[in-house]
Amino acid sequence: MPRKVAYKTQIEHLQILDENGKLDAKLAKEFGKNLLSDEQVQQSYEHMTICRQYDEVAFKLQRSGRMGTFPQNKGQEAAAIGSALAARKGQDWLVSAYRENAALFMHGLPMHYVLNYWMGDERGSKIPEGVKITPLSVPIGTHMLHAVGIAWAAKIRKEDSVALTYFGDGATSEGDFHEAANFAGVLKVPCIFICQNNSWAISVPREKQTASETFAQKALAYGIPTTQVDGNDLFAMYAATKDAHERARKGEGPSFIEAVTYRLADHTTADDASRYRDPKDLDAWKARDPLIRLRKYLENKDLWSDEQQEALEAKAKAIVQEVVKTAEEMPKPDVDDIFDYTFAELPESLRVQRDTMRTTSLGQDPEQAGLGARAAH
Repeated sequence: MPRKVAYKTQIEHLQILDENGKLDAKLAKEFGKNLLSDEQVQQSYEHMTICRQYDEVAFKLQRSGRMGTFPQNKGQEAAAIGSALAARKGQDWLVSAYRENAALFMHGLPMHYVLNYWMGDERGSKIPEGVKITPLSVPIGTHMLHAVGIAWAAKIRKEDSVALTYFGDGATSEGDFHEAANFAGVLKVPCIFICQNNSWAISVPREKQTASETFAQKALAYGIPTTQVDGNDLFAMYAATKDAHERARKGEGPSFIEAVTYRLADHTTADDASRYRDPKDLDAWKARDPLIRLRKYLENKDLWSDEQQEALEAKAKAIVQEVVKTAEEMPKPDVDDIFDYTFAELPESLRVQRDTMRTTSLGQDPEQAGLGARAAH
């Protein structure tokens, strides 16, 4: 039998805005309608600055004992904002992990909810009516299955809705990712997989968790169109996601976007990345900070000034201060919530526990806990 090539492909890497804030004119013209306007860029920069301030204050809340563990988003804001801009608020679903605050806030999640969540208040997971966002997902990779399910439901119901799901590079080493990708590819559901490749799965470097040259190529096994994008480039993230979004709405199925980025802080406040990361790598990525890049772009076009920056920083501090105040002054939850938000119809045994505030069944029948035999002696 003669030999022949069974499969051949290539994966593009997309960057439109470089580290110095310079836009590639040729690519900008190519993407045309899928390019951000100056107004959108300025609004994105302002939102990014507010979210960076939020991130810094959340870190201080944890360090001062006012909040539990917190995963900083610093350095990955462009990947979240650029993709979220391509989605429709209140119509498309955002199914996130825990490093996409900027996207969630854009799509209607009140900013204090995330603080409540990390303060241990489950009301931070009670998403407001009409906000198409799922609660933060800390288990690695499990939420991708939910995103595919949401997208499949939309397809069955013939709803004009797309699900965007965010996850880190480490999540592609989990079985949940492969099941979700396979399911999405076979059923051609309107789902966009956004892999935030920040080079580290907590303390495990990229090269030690996968032999793949890219994370984007993992989607090929499931028949999913894929691309690699400079995740710190707001323009490239928007353009790539917009293209994937249009494909999904046409019924052409899922897409995969590998956003090459970097977390500028530790994995969480319970981590010390200096123990395993080369400081030279960190310094190199600080120069690629999406916040700095976007400001340079605006300044190059005479759309931003030191006075505007000063006013924005003051605004960001005021907004975040109010958010923290709202989170910390939330009235304590009612103990009844433990029961009332678990069952649609509360079983009688639990109703008694709720009303008496004791484990009534044990009090009435000690033998079920092995107490009867000991009492007899």
